[in-house]
Amino acid sequence: MFTLYSMQRSGNCYKVRLALAQLALEYNLVEIDIIKGETRTPEFLAKNPSGHVPLLEAAPGRYLSESGAILWYLAGGTPLVPDDRLERGEMLQWMFFEQHSLEPYLGAAHFWLVLIKGGRDLQMHAIEEWMERGYKALRVMEQHLEHHRFFAAGRYTIADIALYAFTHVANECGFDLTGFPAVRAWLKRVSEQPGHVSMDWRPAALEIAE
Repeated sequence: MFTLYSMQRSGNCYKVRLALAQLALEYNLVEIDIIKGETRTPEFLAKNPSGHVPLLEAAPGRYLSESGAILWYLAGGTPLVPDDRLERGEMLQWMFFEQHSLEPYLGAAHFWLVLIKGGRDLQMHAIEEWMERGYKALRVMEQHLEHHRFFAAGRYTIADIALYAFTHVANECGFDLTGFPAVRAWLKRVSEQPGHVSMDWRPAALEIAE
């Protein structure tokens, strides 16, 4: 059985939990608090030297990090990953876009402005850039979604999971989605997918102690 090391309010961790739920895969869950430094302990660093979550123990003693890599591993051979090579490429294109154009700004804003007490004061110098670049990414998404129901292959894929994680909580850190009707309609479509769970959903029966 898989073991997932995850932080509840982390968007990157939520991507993996959402995929696991929608694929109906069983797993053990270990809650990790990165704010308390729990990814910097010798025990955790022995599993993942980069000191990040999510981290999936895919087989005994074999660990996989990076949310996109974990999504690809879990969803390979399922309807969440297209069979067609070009459609897979388009899916990966949007997953890479999420990591370099969306997550560094919406993700950073969510972490510092929502999760960290006093984070706004600590990051006043960065907020303007987060907002500018975050809105730029949202405009790219809006333009695509004006003509497509999902991001790749004409259907729901792990690209949608990757992009949904931080976009659906963008309002919590000051992004106004009022001017993005196509993005808001897509968010609703994603939330209506079979097996969908919210970021706050806790599979209590799966939790284990570190």
